[in-house]
Amino acid sequence: MTVSLTKRMTAEALGAGFLVATVVGSGIMADRLADGNTALTLLGNTLPTGAILVVLILALAPVSGAHFNPAVSLVESTMGGLPWRDLAPYVMAQVVGGCLGTLTAHGMFDLALVQTSATVRTGAAQWLAEFVATFGLLMTILAVVRFRIEAIPYAVGLYITAAYWFTSSTSFANPAVTIARALTATFAGIAPADVPAFILAQCLGGLVAMVLMSWLLGLRPGKRSA
Repeated sequence: MTVSLTKRMTAEALGAGFLVATVVGSGIMADRLADGNTALTLLGNTLPTGAILVVLILALAPVSGAHFNPAVSLVESTMGGLPWRDLAPYVMAQVVGGCLGTLTAHGMFDLALVQTSATVRTGAAQWLAEFVATFGLLMTILAVVRFRIEAIPYAVGLYITAAYWFTSSTSFANPAVTIARALTATFAGIAPADVPAFILAQCLGGLVAMVLMSWLLGLRPGKRSA
């Protein structure tokens, strides 16, 4: 089935929007209910994020491929799975959708729609964590697509659920989500000044995973589709 670019962009925006609304909204709800217990707040933020990824990929993968993530789209274009001409529209849809997801979460919790985070997330440990988080995400996607494509929704959801806890950055692993999370002063936020380094680490992690997995799995970058 051939799906128009407009429909694919809409699916990417919807997916990124619901993903960010879940990340931000569950962070707000968990923070309110956990009464200052940071571990419980993080757990309350983690489980809905992993769950919504399974749902969104199942629902929207047949339309757009369910990237919801510029790092994934970049690797897909490099591997030949997404035409280069579609990369910029995909990224734009993901970023716009993610930012709207943040605003929607604020609206649902009766907060000021426009905010800026003051949460500092910087330093070598955080950057390494984002490199590792995104490396692992792309490793998971490339390997599971190669051998068990039907398991992708569950593999991605479970990976992100785990990566929330084994990375010091709580695994943003997504440039669009990172940008959108700079627009909230809630639990999920990141200071705007810290966004560029996170995005660089994420893109590097995704590309290094692509190189390694291409060798490991015998994939040929640029040859998957016309």
